[in-house]
Amino acid sequence: MSEKKAGGLIPHLVVNGGAKAIEFYKAALGAEEIARMPAPDGRLMHAALRIGDAALFLCDDFPEHCGGVARAPSGPSPVTLHLCVPCADTAIGTAAGAGATVTMAAADMFWGDRYGQIVDPFGHAWSFSSPLSAERKAEAEKKWAAENPFGPTAAA
Repeated sequence: MSEKKAGGLIPHLVVNGGAKAIEFYKAALGAEEIARMPAPDGRLMHAALRIGDAALFLCDDFPEHCGGVARAPSGPSPVTLHLCVPCADTAIGTAAGAGATVTMAAADMFWGDRYGQIVDPFGHAWSFSSPLSAERKAEAEKKWAAENPFGPTAAA
């Protein structure tokens, strides 16, 4: 990654269509491309992006180098990548406008965030949250207490 080496946990996504994925992440998430290393056939061996202050790596799927096994999602991913954003509604709308599928519209949640989810065109799930005001959090807690499908919850 540029001058400063990335640290911490860095998600490394496998996709079909790495170049298109980079363009999607730029449009949907405001990603900045840091590096791109194409293979001779045009697929990406490695790419590095920055989204806010976080790093994201990605590469194209190379099943011929993985025992013939494809690693890009072919259905719903069991992993969700999360971004804390100034406005969850705006982030979800921007991602949807860039081609993502909204799987959970933004809503006020009892834990104190406005929260929603999308799936990107490459099969990876993303969630977005922005903090609620104390008043909206209290309203969301009351709503959850009234509608909680799991029954009463114990105080922490």
